[in-house]
Amino acid sequence: MTTIDFSGVFPAMVTPFTEDNRIDTETLREDAQRLEKAGVDGLVPVGSTGESATLSHAEHVEVIEAVVDAVEDVPVIAGTGSNNTAEALDLSQQAADAGADALLLISPYYNNPEPAGMYEHYQQIADAVDLPQIVYNVPSRTGQNITVETAVRLADHDNISGYKAASGDLNQISELIERTRDKEFAILSGDDGLTLPMVSIGADGAISVVANLEPERACAMVGAALEGDFEFARALHHELGPLTRQLFVETNPIPVKAAMEMRGYAPGRLRSPLSELSAEHREPLAARLAELDGEPTDGPTTGSSH
Repeated sequence: MTTIDFSGVFPAMVTPFTEDNRIDTETLREDAQRLEKAGVDGLVPVGSTGESATLSHAEHVEVIEAVVDAVEDVPVIAGTGSNNTAEALDLSQQAADAGADALLLISPYYNNPEPAGMYEHYQQIADAVDLPQIVYNVPSRTGQNITVETAVRLADHDNISGYKAASGDLNQISELIERTRDKEFAILSGDDGLTLPMVSIGADGAISVVANLEPERACAMVGAALEGDFEFARALHHELGPLTRQLFVETNPIPVKAAMEMRGYAPGRLRSPLSELSAEHREPLAARLAELDGEPTDGPTTGSSH
């Protein structure tokens, strides 16, 4: 298995759609290249931000192949999770065949498995697919928290290389970092507003929504924090804060897709049942983008790898 450095910033990419609701592969490729040029450390297509829940299996593969083909030097971490272990395994194998470098696996939702079932779900996929895999804990979407004990056990598997933390519980994340410090196991923030606090207690970086819009600032912030320059990192954290909050006033990816359209990066179309950004949120979002457009960032802005 190829080893991947999971430190740094990995944008959770949006999936652009055409007017007739197909995958806009041309725009997707351009967006991947824009982000790579900006200095990100990898790309994460077909995750929650990529509206994976509304994509067919064939469309999953189409998106992964487009991103893999578009970039040159950064790893592609494909979202392949499901509430159905067999389906997650099939998606993971297809992603591997499509050229993905690693996998991001959301925990089973709706089924409400016990810790033993959660553990076996991830073990089965890790046993079958020889790629680095990131366990994704986001209780607000799945309805269930992956316990620290389960995550620590999973970290012993050679193919389970990391954990995306989106629980919002810093105490839990801190305990997980403490208990996996002797393992090759990356902890990545899945909550942009908590990325800097997480890195300050030992996390390795972020799978980020805001990095779709501000990749240079996000990379500079995480890179500075990883190198111990918390004064500069804190300044960037506060620069990004107003935009980050606007990106979550409605269900992700509704605001980020609107923002991508405002910036001219991609159309803002969403698939049902998601609806377009409410009128009252559009002006504040546009204002935050304009503020950042008018404030150049001083300091390192080319990637967070070190």
